Amino acid sequence: MDIEEKLKILADSAKYDASCSSSGSSRTNKNGIGNGDVSGICHSWGADGRCISLLKILMSNCCMYDCKYCINRSSNTVKRATFTSREVADLTIGFYKRNYIEGLFLSSAVIKSPDYTMELLYQTISILRNEYHFNGYIHTKTIPGSSPELIDKLGKLVDRMSINIELPSSDSLKLLAPEKSKSDILTPMKYVANSINNSKLLLQESSSKYHLKPKKESFVPAGQTTQLIVGATPETDLKIMKLSENLYNKIKLKRVYYSAYISVNEDKNLPTLKVPPLLRENRLYQADWLLRFYGFKADELLNEKNPNFNTMLDPKCEWALRNIDFFPIEINTAGYYKLLRVPGIGVTSAKRIMTARRESKLNFDNLKKLGVVLKRAQYFITCNGKYFDKICYFNQSFISSNLMYLERQNLPSPDYFQTSLFDDLLPTKGDKIKCLTGNL
Repeated sequence: MDIEEKLKILADSAKYDASCSSSGSSRTNKNGIGNGDVSGICHSWGADGRCISLLKILMSNCCMYDCKYCINRSSNTVKRATFTSREVADLTIGFYKRNYIEGLFLSSAVIKSPDYTMELLYQTISILRNEYHFNGYIHTKTIPGSSPELIDKLGKLVDRMSINIELPSSDSLKLLAPEKSKSDILTPMKYVANSINNSKLLLQESSSKYHLKPKKESFVPAGQTTQLIVGATPETDLKIMKLSENLYNKIKLKRVYYSAYISVNEDKNLPTLKVPPLLRENRLYQADWLLRFYGFKADELLNEKNPNFNTMLDPKCEWALRNIDFFPIEINTAGYYKLLRVPGIGVTSAKRIMTARRESKLNFDNLKKLGVVLKRAQYFITCNGKYFDKICYFNQSFISSNLMYLERQNLPSPDYFQTSLFDDLLPTKGDKIKCLTGNL
């Protein structure tokens, strides 16, 4: 099989992994080619929302496991291929020199054993870093069950590592991926987290001792991520958000990615979904931003009575309506984290408000200029003690009906899009914008 045929097979097999968006790294150029810095990564996005600046491929799709949800499961009759380490290295350099890519995302099915697969990944990255002196951004997978020694070797060469949890609970793993275990996934994840932390501490200690400028961390400098499949198993959004919250707090993950389940196999244990739950994926991403940047807790967004997000309102609006007594917020006196609780005020807008009001008191016209989305915020704020002109009265049902109407207005227009029986399940235009920018 020639290399072009392998590339076609293994690039196609990699498209289901969502955890490859690049955010740059602190790796410096050591008289070679490429640059892993933030400015060296092109933040280009395809129509499906995935980053397209990286060469995204599998080392191999010849998997020893038979995970029921995976296109590359061992029992599937699909075309199989395996790159050599040299082939991946040559492809990466060739694509980089043509200005097609700025870095590499390399994953793999598990060939023979986790350690055998990790050794192949290490050999590939070693050729790129040490032989071709490629300093660009590299993201690789950590294979569940691999040894700490191999993780350590690979982690010193790459910018980011990720190990996919895939399913939100041990019961789901037993049901759909019985050859994998929770400990096989969490043990290397914790090892990477501890190694990142130790690397930072050692570099800081060394810099302090010799009165030097702190160096950039050398072990996985861009941190680690993971991916969760949404909709393949019956876990609620609350369960998923609690898991993500623990991963952020205890393992210090950079990002949890949510991937709407796509039906590629037939199995009695798999759900029969006509369309992927894309709106649910969007809602989880929106809630994820609230956890990471807005100071929310999972238990604030959802509870046992309401374990799933509303299809008609984004998580922040839904929280605001459930906690209507928290409002209205006075723009000219509220603290930063109070401002972040207002629908329509994002991180950037809140910072601008905090800065601008030092000079003078703000009114609604000022807020528009600062980028506040008044279509949502107007119902929850006052300026100098006054409501927005069009707000007749502060009432929960009045606000709720107006916000839902606004959300419906963001649905695709039938004049420009083909209508479908399932349009109400798709993310709205507003959802997509909020998901990508994080401004809720």
